[in-house]
Amino acid sequence: MTTTPSGAAREIGVGLISVGWMGKLHSRAYQVLPAVYPELGLKPRLVHAADTAEDRAAHARDVLGYEKSGTDYRAVLDDPDVEVVSICAPNMLHHEIGIAAAKAGKPFWIEKPVGRGAEETAEVAAAARAAGVVTSIGYNYRHAPAVERARQLVAEGRLGRITNVRATFFSGYASEPKGALSWRFKRELAGHGALGDLMSHVVDLVSYVVAPIREVSALTNTVYTERPILPMGSGTHFAVIEDGEMAQVENDDYTAALVRFHGDAVGTLEASRTIVGPQCGIGFEIYGTDGSLTWNFERMNELRVALDRSGPHQGYTTVLGNGHMGDYASFQPGPGNSMGYDDLKVVEAKKFLAAVAGIEHHNSTIDDAHAVAEVISAAAASAESGAWEPVPDVTGATFGHQARS
Repeated sequence: MTTTPSGAAREIGVGLISVGWMGKLHSRAYQVLPAVYPELGLKPRLVHAADTAEDRAAHARDVLGYEKSGTDYRAVLDDPDVEVVSICAPNMLHHEIGIAAAKAGKPFWIEKPVGRGAEETAEVAAAARAAGVVTSIGYNYRHAPAVERARQLVAEGRLGRITNVRATFFSGYASEPKGALSWRFKRELAGHGALGDLMSHVVDLVSYVVAPIREVSALTNTVYTERPILPMGSGTHFAVIEDGEMAQVENDDYTAALVRFHGDAVGTLEASRTIVGPQCGIGFEIYGTDGSLTWNFERMNELRVALDRSGPHQGYTTVLGNGHMGDYASFQPGPGNSMGYDDLKVVEAKKFLAAVAGIEHHNSTIDDAHAVAEVISAAAASAESGAWEPVPDVTGATFGHQARS
């Protein structure tokens, strides 16, 4: 980090790899961070961006405000002014770029899934540990203030002993049968479908709030087996193509799993990308011997809590987002003022850079990503075998309620 006179903000040079929607979102998060968290004394400086599409690289420079840009991600990693890097490329490149960033000694903030399976993710984790670099993962939903409050209630024992959990990520982004066959539907490029893309968020969320998963029994299904072809880089998985040439969908549209957590809790997890109705319907219900709670991202600023099994306050109370929840007070002055998706990425950027600067360590890590990947891998194996599959433990994951400095 750039050193500055006492009292001045410390600049941190930022590099960006891939300038799609998520790359733009990372950039906005860095730019907003000093205004939201002035107490950190950190000022991200957008230094160098790369994208294989020249127009996107130019957009990073001319619109987002990066000092320079190009089409080779290696130039970003080789740039001495780049002190941290955001990796927002398609899934199939995460393994290669994550390892390269680690070897270059650059702390990195990488989107999930880090690898197309547990093996690739473990290799990135090993490279990061060997290099001693700080990492952070794009599990943005865990940063919602209501989720942080739910985690606190579970940790304090307010729900009693957790008995069972239900969690879903129902998204309609592929509900249109003529939705484009983007890279997300191809095994070589994306790995798993809804299992890797959506279920990984579900696994991180319930593991973070409740406990790690130790065993899984799963199934998968592909609802639309063919889709119209979309040339790489010409659109997104939201694009609809009429009368296009059709090709095979190579991964799953839907997945469901029974899980056993460490401890006594059990649960059911589901994910779908073809469902009609929910659009970003990630959420959970957590039940304990003394109470329960429920949350869904589509009503992100509300937490429904039941803490009495008898008396005048039986049933759920809806609690609005407020300054007692997570990072809410950094964004809004009082209850009921809504936060949004982009704000969660600002929280994520803050946790990443605070860890890089040695201020605090509340960021998700590459070990968390590896732990999630092991659950996804076990679920995939179970879908093939029809049997319960064990989930290997991953040392260093920040799940459950381990004390953090």
